[in-house]
Amino acid sequence: MDWGFVIYKAIICVGVFGIALVVAMYSTWWERKFAAYLQDRLGPNRAGPMGLLQPLADGIKMFMKEEIIPNVSNKFLFILGPCLCMLTACMTGVVIPWAKDVMVDGKMYPIQITDINIGILYLLGVVSIGVYGIMIGGWASNNKYSLIGAIRASSQMISYEIAMGLSIISLVILTGTLSFREILEQQDAGLCYAAINPLGFIIFFICALAETNRAPFDLPECETELVGGYHTEYSSMKLGFFLFAEYINMFISSAVMAGLFFGGYNFPWAKELYESMGLNEGDTWITVIGFGVYFVKILLFISLFMWIRWTLPRFRYDQLMNLGWKKLIPLSILNIVLVSVGRYVYTHYFQ
Repeated sequence: MDWGFVIYKAIICVGVFGIALVVAMYSTWWERKFAAYLQDRLGPNRAGPMGLLQPLADGIKMFMKEEIIPNVSNKFLFILGPCLCMLTACMTGVVIPWAKDVMVDGKMYPIQITDINIGILYLLGVVSIGVYGIMIGGWASNNKYSLIGAIRASSQMISYEIAMGLSIISLVILTGTLSFREILEQQDAGLCYAAINPLGFIIFFICALAETNRAPFDLPECETELVGGYHTEYSSMKLGFFLFAEYINMFISSAVMAGLFFGGYNFPWAKELYESMGLNEGDTWITVIGFGVYFVKILLFISLFMWIRWTLPRFRYDQLMNLGWKKLIPLSILNIVLVSVGRYVYTHYFQ
């Protein structure tokens, strides 16, 4: 057994998991600060400088709160629901290449947990499993508001997964691969698939908002109608798991969009910059710069998620369903046709 390889994979796994948790934790701080800026107020400013310790205070509060399991609930499924949500949220990041390969002792190591040739299919499969955690949690609570929230979540996710999958199909037709890394490498020259396939990106972005239950698609936890939605009966860290899973999903969705449509760790004139710095393939600085560029793109998308939440009003449920079935799915099919025709014309007449 190659223990060096095992240790390297363990470091990458812990690193990705740790980054996802830290980003999710401080996304709560940034969202409250962002909302405060839009609403002309201060936001968190007591715990630490600029309120930077507020996420830690919130985490301690979650751990310290009384843990309540309703007597009328199915206790096993009640516990399984938030665990499944958190597990699927963390599983989605394993196929994302976070930076270019780094060379250690003459051997190249990818900054990616695993590179499978059907990475896009894996992502869609894991995302589709995430709804089971919400459904199980809502049903096991034996609360009518929780059940309604869970039903809303499942129907919403199923509806928007179709359009999301179709938008991904258009990208697969364009790139000719299901590998996440290969799609990023095709954008190595500063090429941006959002510019080539803008309709596919817009559809994917709207569906990502719906899949993460972010406003204006936050019908599953609509507090004005459903108290708190599918997690009404949850407290302590079980509630924390549901909330953390939402922010991790937002982080991973941003990473996927930044990677598939905006080149991930690639950026214009990157090769010229690396050559001017005297860097070669595998140098640590290339990995660090690429990771930094990717992370900035992710943070911009997370901020966009938050901007939309605090700007747009919530949809009515019939509007949400009409948008998914009557507009996004037909547009996704049209986009597949356009991309297919465009690729055929380019392949046969311009190559």
